[in-house]
Amino acid sequence: MGDNGTAAVMEGYLQALLDRGDFARFFALDVTWTSMDTGDQVVGPEAVRDLIVALHTQMFDASPMFVGLLTGDGTAMLAARFVGRHTGQFGVVAPTGRSVDLPYAVSYDRRDGKITALRGYLPLAALRAS
Repeated sequence: MGDNGTAAVMEGYLQALLDRGDFARFFALDVTWTSMDTGDQVVGPEAVRDLIVALHTQMFDASPMFVGLLTGDGTAMLAARFVGRHTGQFGVVAPTGRSVDLPYAVSYDRRDGKITALRGYLPLAALRAS
């Protein structure tokens, strides 16, 4: 099955994420984020953007380190590492200042040139223990 534009969308999105730029421009109006370990879901481009920004700049001072990206016709899978320092309130855990370096994966759905769904496979329990 061909890629059908998914690679270009993902490359633009991931570069904007690394640059801390406007990555939400790659989201569809009905985009969803699902935390796969809890089933919690966030809906809408602003809400999904705010969650990702909070994880990288408010709860942690962190950046993704990309390990691999697979793309197909309307789908993608990213393997990465979440690398940084715990600098803000994360749920009930007060800032610890500890370094974090945890593997994670995110699967994506794409339709009409936009990301419609992100499913995060993050070790949230390990992040809470940071």
